[in-house]
Amino acid sequence: MKTYDIAVIKGDGIGPEIVDEAIKILDVVSKKENFNLNYKEYLMGGCAYEATGNPIPDETIEGCKKSDAILFGSIGGYKWDNLPRELKPESGLLKLRKELGLFANLRPVAVFDELIEASSMKPEVIKGVDLLVVRELTGGIYFGEPRVNDGQKAYNTMVYSKDEIIRIAKVAFESAMKRDKKVCSVDKANVLEVSRLWRATVEEVALDYPRVELSHMFVDNAAMQLVRDPRQFDVILTGNIFGDILSDEASMMSGSIGLLPSSSIGGIVGLYEPIHGSAPDIAGQGIANPIATILSASMMLRYSLGKTKAADMIDSAIKEVLSEGYRTADLAKYHAKVVCSTQEMGDIIVEKIKKA
Repeated sequence: MKTYDIAVIKGDGIGPEIVDEAIKILDVVSKKENFNLNYKEYLMGGCAYEATGNPIPDETIEGCKKSDAILFGSIGGYKWDNLPRELKPESGLLKLRKELGLFANLRPVAVFDELIEASSMKPEVIKGVDLLVVRELTGGIYFGEPRVNDGQKAYNTMVYSKDEIIRIAKVAFESAMKRDKKVCSVDKANVLEVSRLWRATVEEVALDYPRVELSHMFVDNAAMQLVRDPRQFDVILTGNIFGDILSDEASMMSGSIGLLPSSSIGGIVGLYEPIHGSAPDIAGQGIANPIATILSASMMLRYSLGKTKAADMIDSAIKEVLSEGYRTADLAKYHAKVVCSTQEMGDIIVEKIKKA
């Protein structure tokens, strides 16, 4: 029986609650599919700062490097807002991504029919949406040098090398090959030199994927099209800052960020996390929605461990639970037959998997 080592970082706020439910589900599917998951917990974020004075201890970095995958909850909270930038919880996550070489962020966005009214967008616009945002994660304006703020003038530098563009483009095209074989590359090539290199390089990579349809779109138009006709998209490929903005915009189609997973891949080991934050205002109340974290665990099985059948079991169980009217508090007003606590939602999903 194959055993996989999973680094678990529960983090701050609701992190421990939602990760516990994901582990509960992972234990059930691994047993059904005859493989073992060996978990080891590590500190990162505010809790790590409180315990060690460092938002990401060396032990965490080394442990993650030795694992087969990382399951992560959330970090941050109001109590650490006034710390210096290098000590803030979020700096721990940035450092971990850099140490692991995680250059590709994957954010799937799918709209559940049962929750279509939870979105602020018209049902006829978002029904059937199933897209994937592939965002470059370690380059662009967030990391470009030089960066200056002298109190009178400030600037940041957007930088991408051709090699950086090639590797993220390959992730997008490979992802598209497993979906509807369409990639829309988003840039600002009418204004930015960086985007002109981006577009030309993506077109070169596309030559290796003749079965994938490639289109280009300026970022301002892409933002509009996501609201006007999101079903036109399959895989959206874009850089760091544009991907940051567009993925958050796309996330609102689902009606709740408590439903959306993500993964950061491409380096030593993949990291899987919900897109939402630590929600310190509801931490400890047992009302957080664990589905995004459970779906992140499903992505972990699919992308890092190659356990497609186990991942499908989780995805199917979640669809069944939602179709039967089980909801956590964030979705209670949308056709809820039963309003569940965080733990109860995990338990119900477990039972669906056991019966599958």
